[in-house]
Amino acid sequence: MLYLLDANALITAHNTWYGHKRVPEFWRWLLHHGEAGTVKMPAEIYAEVEGGNDDLAAWMHDAATKRALLLGGSSDAAAVQAVLALYGEAPTEADLITIGQDPFLIAAALGHADRRVVTAEVSKPTRTGARRHVPDVCDDCGVRWMHPVTFIADLDFSTDWDAFDKLLG
Repeated sequence: MLYLLDANALITAHNTWYGHKRVPEFWRWLLHHGEAGTVKMPAEIYAEVEGGNDDLAAWMHDAATKRALLLGGSSDAAAVQAVLALYGEAPTEADLITIGQDPFLIAAALGHADRRVVTAEVSKPTRTGARRHVPDVCDDCGVRWMHPVTFIADLDFSTDWDAFDKLLG
């Protein structure tokens, strides 16, 4: 399984329960899964987080973090356009700003049964156009998604996740 992280999954984790200084184990755990190829971020989503000016953005600038978490390859333009079409016909410049980079995230999972989008957004199916949420667009194009809490449970994070490795060495 490949989990594709939305920017808000990392930003929410950093700004709430899993701040870098409070729970550094969480960030090592993410790097571990990134290196193992189970957690990645499309370049466009990675850039959203890296563009900040806080501890999270500094961590994202680190070469080891980038190697571990950045999804290889370029975005499939046709897939991005197919996802973008789910936001409505002929989006305006303002719509594109509102939509942001979400189509790149969803497109990276489109057509891949072994990929899941991880987003902190909640479903709001009554929203239309550029204000649609990631879970609803995922549902419309058959991409599976999950909340970060489910992701953390699926990959079994705990503050002693690497205790066995520490015993060995």
